[in-house]
Amino acid sequence: MISYLVNIRSIVHHSSYYMDKTEIKNFLESFTEKLSRTIVIIDFSNVEKWKESLNWKIGIQELAVVAKHFSKGDRDLRRFYYGSDYGSNNKSITLTFWSQGILDRAKMNGFEVVTKRVKYIHDTKNPSGFTKKCDMDVEMTVDLIRLKDMYDHIVLFSGDGDLMYALRYLKNDFNKAVYVFGARNHIAGEVIDGVTDGAVTKLLFAEDFQYRLNMDRFKYR
Repeated sequence: MISYLVNIRSIVHHSSYYMDKTEIKNFLESFTEKLSRTIVIIDFSNVEKWKESLNWKIGIQELAVVAKHFSKGDRDLRRFYYGSDYGSNNKSITLTFWSQGILDRAKMNGFEVVTKRVKYIHDTKNPSGFTKKCDMDVEMTVDLIRLKDMYDHIVLFSGDGDLMYALRYLKNDFNKAVYVFGARNHIAGEVIDGVTDGAVTKLLFAEDFQYRLNMDRFKYR
């Protein structure tokens, strides 16, 4: 286990996985001819967690601008997955202010929003009395397979490894190129395995894109 963790750290912190602004510019420009054949999948609940190690927040508008460097045209190919939180009352039909705001901003910024109700599970160990759960892995997997004839390239914003089985299938059986975005301290071992065995074409890190993704990047100028 220790050697495996060392391997993860050696990959995510290796100099070859750091990109400067010129390299990022060239990388984004390489998608000019791929814009109509790239699907962007954003697991926003995973992206939100990156702030724990980044110490800055990724803005939805900023995320949308970056996404449009990869995919333009059909809205179906820029997909945003996030739970609809109605609070702990399972009969409520009113979204929480926070959840409503995120879903509205995603729609306004040109994403196809995919959502489902957040579950509140009783948890006596949690001070609130509940644990919230809303995994969207099944929805993302189904959409990737359902829409596979519409794209050749996948850009996934999530360091979670749960989609790697589906991504490896799409890579091996349909020759899809897979690009994964994550934060350096939020990359699952399954993603690293995908890098080492070639299932992941390129691993990208939010830290390098801070000047584009940080919602407060102009605040202190």
